[in-house]
Amino acid sequence: MRSSGRNNRDAGRGNYRGAGNKKDEKQQRAGRPRPEERRYDVGEGAGRGGSGGRGGSGGQGGSGGQGGRGGSGAPERKGRGAAARGGAKGGPRTSPKGGGKGPQQRGRGQAPARPREYDAQVEERNRARHNKPQIKTPKTFGDQEGERLQKVLARAGMGSRRACEELIDQARVEVNGQIVTEQGVRVDPDKDEVKVDGLTVATQSYLFFALNKPAGVVSTMEDPDGRQCLGDYVTNRETRLFHVGRLDTETEGIILLTNHGELAHRLTHPRYGVKKTYLAAIQGPLPRDLGKQLKDGIQLEDGYARADHFRVVQQTGKNYLVEVTLHEGRKHIVRRMLAEAGFPVEKLVRTSFGPISLGDQKSGWLRRMTNTEVGMLMREVDL
Repeated sequence: MRSSGRNNRDAGRGNYRGAGNKKDEKQQRAGRPRPEERRYDVGEGAGRGGSGGRGGSGGQGGSGGQGGRGGSGAPERKGRGAAARGGAKGGPRTSPKGGGKGPQQRGRGQAPARPREYDAQVEERNRARHNKPQIKTPKTFGDQEGERLQKVLARAGMGSRRACEELIDQARVEVNGQIVTEQGVRVDPDKDEVKVDGLTVATQSYLFFALNKPAGVVSTMEDPDGRQCLGDYVTNRETRLFHVGRLDTETEGIILLTNHGELAHRLTHPRYGVKKTYLAAIQGPLPRDLGKQLKDGIQLEDGYARADHFRVVQQTGKNYLVEVTLHEGRKHIVRRMLAEAGFPVEKLVRTSFGPISLGDQKSGWLRRMTNTEVGMLMREVDL
């Protein structure tokens, strides 16, 4: 009896979930579960005996393979459907060897949980390790005292470290009166005296500025009356600065600002006699012996005042521009001397303070002094 064409077509296609499916045979030979079995933890007996090899039940949830090769059909083994229903309902998963009685075994990659006592011991050990007192090593094993000479010179602005090393090689550097020619010498910037080409180097964190004070600015760092003062030009400085000497409110010219107290004190002390040069605009005609009178001394209410140098710089008709140099620092001394001689000052500008000259610095400009200028100032007052 021939079968109908429909049955032949069905037999040729095969049932995806039944016996005779070549895709199921390939997956079983490779030892992999079927796609529907991957969702659940199917036991070893259920995965092999329940399917019955090639003649398994075909997804009906039955217990055994009824017509397959080697399918025993033992009732004690659970089928795939029973395991699937148990897993889907959230029941406990059974191990392959425990027969479904014990809890699920941990995976091979998971470490066992550590007890809290062990964590407490680890924390206590780490705490004791970091709270140990610092061991004080002898000085022979620690950092040497002082700083390298080339590093101190570079920080003072004498150039790069390589350039400072060349200064040492050229025997241009001396420390406490001794010329240094070897590299690696260490010095104490707070105690040792360092000189380059005979000029003292400010190795500490001192600041030195030169300001061209305009007319109308008060020579104080603060003014209670709110007038413009020197402090208005250094408001962004973190270190407190103070002025070296004073200038009249209407007098223009150079004035020094620094935080080096000893240098400022010596620059203004009469003992060291630091010279200051002024340009004064006066009306003539001038007598020939005006310079001699100023050098010999002019009697003022607080004593004699003498000029160290006097010369006429420029003459335009009756207008004269004269230069006066003196080492005294009394109040209004240049104005009072010329007024006492019969020539009141119309305009006064200080052009130099010791070795520091005003040059072409514009009015109201503040500039930082060079290391050479600082060295010349220190040599002027024996520092």
